[in-house]
Amino acid sequence: MATIAKVAVIGAGPAGLTAAYLLSKRSVPVVVFERDPQHVGGISRTETYKGFHFDIGGHRFFSKSKQVEDLWTELLGEDMLVRPRSSRIFYRGKYFAYPLRGTEALAKLGPVEAARCVLSYFKARAFPNPNPHSFEDWVVNQFGRRLFEIFFKTYTEKVWGMSTKDISADWAAQRIKGLSLSSAIANAMLPGRKSGEVIKTLIDTFRYPRKGPGMMWERCAERVRALGGEVRMGESVLQCTLEGGTWNLVTENASGERHRTQADHVISSAPLRTLAQGLEPRLSERSLQAANALRYREFLTVMLILEDRKLFDDNWIYVHDPGVKVGRIQNFKSWSPEMVPDPKYACYGMEYFCFEGDGLWSAPDSELLELAKSEIEQIGLAKAEMILDGCVVRQPKAYPVYDEDYAKNVDIVRAELKERFPGLHVVGRNGMHKYNNQDHSMMTAMLIVENILAGREVYDVWRVNQDAEYHEGGERGAQSSVSGLRAVPTAPRSLLQQGS
Repeated sequence: MATIAKVAVIGAGPAGLTAAYLLSKRSVPVVVFERDPQHVGGISRTETYKGFHFDIGGHRFFSKSKQVEDLWTELLGEDMLVRPRSSRIFYRGKYFAYPLRGTEALAKLGPVEAARCVLSYFKARAFPNPNPHSFEDWVVNQFGRRLFEIFFKTYTEKVWGMSTKDISADWAAQRIKGLSLSSAIANAMLPGRKSGEVIKTLIDTFRYPRKGPGMMWERCAERVRALGGEVRMGESVLQCTLEGGTWNLVTENASGERHRTQADHVISSAPLRTLAQGLEPRLSERSLQAANALRYREFLTVMLILEDRKLFDDNWIYVHDPGVKVGRIQNFKSWSPEMVPDPKYACYGMEYFCFEGDGLWSAPDSELLELAKSEIEQIGLAKAEMILDGCVVRQPKAYPVYDEDYAKNVDIVRAELKERFPGLHVVGRNGMHKYNNQDHSMMTAMLIVENILAGREVYDVWRVNQDAEYHEGGERGAQSSVSGLRAVPTAPRSLLQQGS
């Protein structure tokens, strides 16, 4: 016998659970399918090992959207800590503040290198590339080639496993818009300076759940269940079929048992490629080829436990040094002291970016632990013999790849979904193949809920996180309306007219 729900949600990450919670509060029957048998939260979950808690990637809780900030408060309240923001860049044996402080960065680079950077910057500003297509083009225009080579090229190529010439300029425009060498130097020398537009700065504090981000989404799942909704763990969606205006989902649990669920709407945060492959009626060959061309980047965390000798107190360090494979180092105790069960210990996360099936991804845990020990010593943050224990966690499809053709391929799939599959809504980072942060993912879900309740497309979710200021700049909760995040997102007028 099939389960009947008004809305079926695929994935219990921030987007899926936000949608399920808001719908449940409005008494809309909802069922959530999560293939992980234990954890909700997706990449925003919290892993545990022998009483130590650690985050998968680092998740600062900060948003310009008042709705997002209010929802976090509603769910966790006093369990949300206010934590100092501290990040640095490691390059050639030296640490640089992040975001870059112009005068400090130039001083640490030395007079010759600093001169090269400044001259390179002014050359780029005087003779910019008029049509920047790649990440490299965009950043060189903004910072100059020498600073690009020092502070962007190595780290970015570690993250993506591809040349910066092959990464879309969309990535740079989305992630580092509004930052420049001139503003960094001016802000460092004259912090109170205002000249026309206020210089953008990054946040210096953020909120964070006591026991890690998974605490937020575990609470959210509890609320969904308390309101009458279902959250089914360890249950994968095999197929989504649209028949006569009704959605029929086939799911399978860990025991191999299959179930059927009927729904009027499907909200999917599953990878867009995976969703496209499981739809019936089948997508056109053109759309399937476009979906199959979408790529994802994986990463793994090697968690290390050692006695706390106060070696560093940053939330994380970006490793731009090409001499090591590690891309970023987390200090989970700096996110929250409660991530560590005993204050005499520290817990570090060595993050490696890879593709599923490559050498790093497939390496035995023991080999990865030895690599992490050797590299943390090479960087100078700890001696290998100081490491007492550790574990490895692999995260598939952590980042949607912004290659040269990604936007075209997403548009092809998106157009056919809209034309042929009414009642299907994609949300979140992987659901939209868009590098949304946690608050962006939540906002896409909030707007989809509004559209479902209104019975028409009131809001265009694809405009969330489009033409945005830097995601950690500005004031927390500064935008009060549901359509305020990033100046988002009513639907085009023609759509509004069609639905009225």
